[in-house]
Amino acid sequence: MLSPLQWYVCKRDSRRVLLVLDHTAVVATTAFSMAEDRSFGFIFQGKGRAFCAGGDVAEVAQSINNDTWKYGADFFHTEFLLNYIIATYSKPQVSLLTGIVMGGGAGVSIHGRFRVATENTVFAMPETALGLFPDIGASYFLSRLPGFYGEYVGLTGARLDGAEMLACGLATHFVPLNRMSLLEESLKKVDTSDPFAICGIIDQFSQQPSVKGSSAMNRMEIINRCFSKRTVEEIISALEQEAPSMADKLVTAAIHSLRKASPTSLKISLASIREGRLQTVGECLRREYRMVCHVMRGDFSRDFFEGCRAILVDKDRNPKWMPPTLDKVHDGVVAKYFSKVDDPQWEDLNLPTRPSHGRRIVPKL
Repeated sequence: MLSPLQWYVCKRDSRRVLLVLDHTAVVATTAFSMAEDRSFGFIFQGKGRAFCAGGDVAEVAQSINNDTWKYGADFFHTEFLLNYIIATYSKPQVSLLTGIVMGGGAGVSIHGRFRVATENTVFAMPETALGLFPDIGASYFLSRLPGFYGEYVGLTGARLDGAEMLACGLATHFVPLNRMSLLEESLKKVDTSDPFAICGIIDQFSQQPSVKGSSAMNRMEIINRCFSKRTVEEIISALEQEAPSMADKLVTAAIHSLRKASPTSLKISLASIREGRLQTVGECLRREYRMVCHVMRGDFSRDFFEGCRAILVDKDRNPKWMPPTLDKVHDGVVAKYFSKVDDPQWEDLNLPTRPSHGRRIVPKL
């Protein structure tokens, strides 16, 4: 007889845990088949030093260069479907967030009911540095973080530790590393898929960690003042006014990240997060699918391919963005990323009707 909680270990390559098309499809199919079976929940776990470092975007970019943009579209179609199933899953899904949680790794965890962080958890959405944008439904959960913290995290790619994840609501629990194995053993003995029972078990091992004094969570007044601005240019200008002496490390790090990122990515990312505040998780994923298909096709910019080259392939870390500056990325171009793709073979993301519309983000400040 199968346990009410099914364990799933994210696939690992020689370097880190990554999502690849065939593996993601298997998980999506399995999750969908179990979605209406009252017996099953999921436990997601990483392997080694990462929970999941995201999708293998270098492989996606290489496949598009060698073949067609449809490979990238198929990858993201499958990934976004999995994100939607997890976000609307009626049974408990527990993600044990040991190590790196980035990009697609956030998609298979943050949308779930229980997200357990620990001391070595490192969360980030680094897409703007790659010429992409925070996808996997990130415009849904980033827009629901306290104040304008989601804009800060999504635009700068800032790294959060486990305590910060709990404080802002990205994690639901914090379990110390020395108790994680005990939690795993307790979950393996579970004979129910009742979410309240599962929560009670996790609570037994949980703690309320202190956020570091240098954490951005302690600088929410500055973050809200700067990242509430209407445009990326205004955000950078506000940050520069906060640190005229360039002595504030958090502010200077944010400015540095924004100046290095793709101008196009920054503008479509900000627009996406702002749109997400008014949308359901399904609506966010449908819109993000349109956006990512335009990126895969290179309709308005080739920054994604240049970012993959500079950061992941050649590793010179010196991407040549086009357009190279924010003032060259016009609002009309940004709006086009939200439009349907002009291709007879292309279809909008078709999501099944589900009873729920995403998890609540509950900060624990």
